[in-house]
Amino acid sequence: MSYDIERYLNIRSAYGASFGPDGETLSFLMNTTGTGQVWTLSGPRAWPEQRTFYDERVGFASWSPERPELIFGMDEGGNERTQLYMLDSETGGIENLTAMPEAKHRWGGWSHDGDRFAFASNRRDQSVFDLYVQGREERSEEATLVYEGNGWLSLSGWSPDDSRLLVSQAYSNFDQDLYVLDLETETLEHLTPHEGDVRYGSPNWAPGGEGIYLVTDEGDADTLYLAYVDLETGERETVVDGDGWNVDGIALDEETGRFVYSRNVSGYTELTVGEFDSDDPTQFETFPEPDLPGGVAGGVSFGPEAERFALSTTGDTVNTNVFVIDIETGEAERWTDAPTAGIPRETFDESELVHVESFDGLEVPGFLTVPETPAGADDDTATSSDGAPVIVDIHGGPESQRRPSFSSLKQYFTDRGYAYFEPNVRGSAGYGADYAALDDVENRMDSVADIKACVEWLKAHPAIDGDRIAAKGGSYGGFMVLAALTEYPDLWAAGIDVVGIANFVTFLENTGDWRRELREAEYGSLAEDREFLESISPINNVDRIEAPLFVLHGENDPRVPVGEAEQVAKRAKEQGVPVRTLIFEDEGHGFSKLENRIEAYSAIAEFLDEHV
Repeated sequence: MSYDIERYLNIRSAYGASFGPDGETLSFLMNTTGTGQVWTLSGPRAWPEQRTFYDERVGFASWSPERPELIFGMDEGGNERTQLYMLDSETGGIENLTAMPEAKHRWGGWSHDGDRFAFASNRRDQSVFDLYVQGREERSEEATLVYEGNGWLSLSGWSPDDSRLLVSQAYSNFDQDLYVLDLETETLEHLTPHEGDVRYGSPNWAPGGEGIYLVTDEGDADTLYLAYVDLETGERETVVDGDGWNVDGIALDEETGRFVYSRNVSGYTELTVGEFDSDDPTQFETFPEPDLPGGVAGGVSFGPEAERFALSTTGDTVNTNVFVIDIETGEAERWTDAPTAGIPRETFDESELVHVESFDGLEVPGFLTVPETPAGADDDTATSSDGAPVIVDIHGGPESQRRPSFSSLKQYFTDRGYAYFEPNVRGSAGYGADYAALDDVENRMDSVADIKACVEWLKAHPAIDGDRIAAKGGSYGGFMVLAALTEYPDLWAAGIDVVGIANFVTFLENTGDWRRELREAEYGSLAEDREFLESISPINNVDRIEAPLFVLHGENDPRVPVGEAEQVAKRAKEQGVPVRTLIFEDEGHGFSKLENRIEAYSAIAEFLDEHV
């Protein structure tokens, strides 16, 4: 039995769990109403209680460590100018703590006594982030500016005695520094002086506050490993080598030294649960690995005494739900019951990890999902009754990675007889720094050549109809779609550009002030690389597009402004390309509202059925 796209888009997700101070109440985000809202429950598969009721999506929720209250973040219309709100879980009352709608506010955590919270904001200068501390009973104008920043600053938590904050500064996605901010003197101590690009991520205070655990590739490592930094000596010691794969991050309970770290192995999550030795911070004992459904897990939140922790898990055939794990036994129990809209879970299709040899011998990994019955198999008008049409869905970033996680859209299309291919071309995260750097600046188009190699591989696949291949992608993936259509026009039956970059020059000129420098580190700068950026911009090669094009965007997109969609749609129409456009006035960089998702993806399905 087949189900319509609205049914698939009503499959729900539960994620972002946080234990309340009583250790029994669990908050989480769930999109039952069409956008992610705050819910709570008090036991496994108990009836959940909805706590927020907005049309806009809630981005995160974090419980106070001492009181029955939590802070959550929410923007308006996808503009990413997040405001922080306080929810009293006993009265249900909600207050806006920041109330500066022109500024972004990025959460930095509660103090351990629950009296204060920290955040980074660009309220002083749109292009940089400063650091603030605010009392729980104070409002925005009373927040204390504790450090004036000069770039992209983030906060990673309070020291165990609440006297210091852990600060990260990002220069690019593959180059960061860590600092400790003394709140009394308002001075920064630099923990990670280095030359060249070095990643420092997932920093956590060690018990007692004498050291920091983090993941890094310092020392010319290609992949991230888990390390300990002694704050007194500055010495760095390796705790866990990723054995050729990234240690993605670590979650640590500062009181007990209990932890969970994850490795990203070919896109699949491998968890290690343990407890650090109180005398030697580089030694630890491990507990049984939890048996979780699906291939991807994350978002750890410890309960009191770290006797258990919550996390979200997902997989190709497993929609996202929150599980609670007993830390000593590894026993996992599902707490949330995000429904599948009545669609039987056993009907969902699983992907296969494959590797495609590109033009220079590079092995490009990807996930291929093949339907049981190809679309058009019984249709005399189809190009082939033997193979399925295929959607090549290209991720954004480019420092991102397709992993075997649940996608209701993918399941809808495979149910309708489409194959689905998700490549991780050069430049993708998850395969080491060298792999990620292969598309930097002047090598940008090599990643587009990877797409060509993937399409040629698909054409030779016995389950695929090589005449019915469509390209789809969002954000940077939208650029990849446009570039693939202009560089290799004869390969495609259709293209779908969602919030994509058409012109790197206008994109960099108009993107949010706070992110321009980070993006120039990846793509090239307007000052030094303008000519090259013009040469690779699809807008300048629109006359080569042969396939029908669908362009979708959000009017409020602060990352890739809507002008990118408008200009490529206009130019393509002028060249005689069949073009459809769909712009949402109340969305930003993607589509978060259910009614908009239904409209957008119903239109995409109709477009593909017509042209593929």
